Amino acid sequence: MEKTHTKSALKFMKASSQSALSWSSTSRGMTKDELKDRLFGKSKASQKSPPRENTKPQDFKLHTQERAIKRAMFNYEVATKLFVIEQQKKQAERLQKMIEEEEVRLLRKEMIPRAQLMPFFDRPFFPQRSSRPLTVPREPSFRMRSGKCGGCNISCNGLYTFQGSHGGLNAIK
Repeated sequence: MEKTHTKSALKFMKASSQSALSWSSTSRGMTKDELKDRLFGKSKASQKSPPRENTKPQDFKLHTQERAIKRAMFNYEVATKLFVIEQQKKQAERLQKMIEEEEVRLLRKEMIPRAQLMPFFDRPFFPQRSSRPLTVPREPSFRMRSGKCGGCNISCNGLYTFQGSHGGLNAIK
């Protein structure tokens, strides 16, 4: 902020001194030294510093070229990585497809209808009676389960319950 004020003040002083010089040269015939003494006083503190030489800008280096190269390398690495991943996916798909085709081929080979062996008519099959005992049927238990009637034969609603085959029918033979 201070720099802008000092710059504008210097510009104003240059412009005012130049206009004063041109005005004074037309009037009364004063010399430049006299005019300077009159404008700035005789003290050295108020005298204008000698003009500076024009400064040449120093060569500066922007990092945009370096960043562009690094970015291009990064983009290349990302593209390469994506390409490798894509190739791996394609290879895995090809392998999976080959496995599935082989399974289908084996299933089709198994599905070929083949003739069964002819039975021996000279020795016909006679089923044999099993040596396991027959299943003994039991009467179903329809009793109502409730927490109030502990072990009684009469349920809470007054109906008799069946308990196994000892109170009812005999086993069927």
